Amino acid sequence: MKILVLNCGSSSIKYQMVNMANNAELLAKGLLERVGLKDSELKHQAKGKDNYFLIQDVPDHETGINLILKVLLDPDYGVISDVKEIFAVGHRVAHGGENFSASALITDEVKKNIEDVVELAPLHNPANLNGIISMEKLLPQVPQVAVFDTAFHQTIPQFAYMYALPYEFYEKDKIRRYGFHGTSHKYVFQTACDALFMRRDNVRAITCHLGNGASICAIKNGKSVDTSMGLTPVEGLIMGTRTGDLDLGALLYIMKKKDLSVDDANNLINKKSGIAGISGVSSDMRDVETAAWKEGHKRADLSLEMYIYRIKKYIGAYAAAMGGVDLIVFTGGVGENGPETREAICKGLEFLGVTFDYEKNTGLRGRLDMISKHDSKVKVMVVPTNEELVIAQDTFRIVSHKEEKEEI
Repeated sequence: MKILVLNCGSSSIKYQMVNMANNAELLAKGLLERVGLKDSELKHQAKGKDNYFLIQDVPDHETGINLILKVLLDPDYGVISDVKEIFAVGHRVAHGGENFSASALITDEVKKNIEDVVELAPLHNPANLNGIISMEKLLPQVPQVAVFDTAFHQTIPQFAYMYALPYEFYEKDKIRRYGFHGTSHKYVFQTACDALFMRRDNVRAITCHLGNGASICAIKNGKSVDTSMGLTPVEGLIMGTRTGDLDLGALLYIMKKKDLSVDDANNLINKKSGIAGISGVSSDMRDVETAAWKEGHKRADLSLEMYIYRIKKYIGAYAAAMGGVDLIVFTGGVGENGPETREAICKGLEFLGVTFDYEKNTGLRGRLDMISKHDSKVKVMVVPTNEELVIAQDTFRIVSHKEEKEEI
């Protein structure tokens, strides 16, 4: 009962091989970073075996997925000897639109629905589809499941997910806030509550998923009540290559002045803006931090100041919307491994009740722990996300149910 999970981000691919027959035993995991950039890095860990590390250019997600399969089959570093050992494949899919409020077995109709909303998530849904199609070619008999980022946010109330457009745009075209990173926000919230012995149904939490893509979620009593991303992943925080919040009038002005088509504008706000566009250095936060803090690069420093300021604003807004906050959680590549960024965000949040532990935060990278002091009114946690585990659980449940129905 081995489940292969693929989680394709805009510039990364996380993967795990999970044995559901042995209490969701993690057999192997890995991360392929800097997809589409020079010197992509693959880090692979298999249970009971030496770690594997590879640097090579990976131009796209399809190439990356094929590379991952090759490593999983490797006699020295892999965990399977034949692809027939894979019971099912679970995929993280960024946008499900109005069609999906839960995970789904992948069929031609499901693929068509995912393709129909590609324009709403142009950096992710194409990569998700490439992963699905690649797996169909390599493992045609293996069932696949799509787990949608948008599902957790279906509890957001209408007054929070609606846009102030003529109502017919929602009625006819379903133009509304959907939100993303839902699997991650749900997992880290639940994990943090359990670690702190807090009741999930009596907590006001703000979860910060900070990576190349970034979003913040307000969770009240276990349910998502607001989130920074909207109809598409563009809205909200400043990201690696996305603008985040932007005056629509400014975009219209730019389109007219530069004679940009809709496709040109979409490319501008999704792929040429954000940290990369401001700094002129890179979309990778590590490169930008090096340029800003070690090389004195002014635009890189500006991009970081803007990035941190936007996060602080959202934390303050969501605390106000929920009537306070009890828990703040950091996750994602930057949230888990960026102590300097976490410190800059939390500095000045004392008015909310945060008593930050600067010393404990300094050396904390990639592991679960509290970075507020024990007497802090608001607890601040770092929780490594594990969207892959949630995807594996959903995949196993759906495929097992399918097989039971077929047997009946």
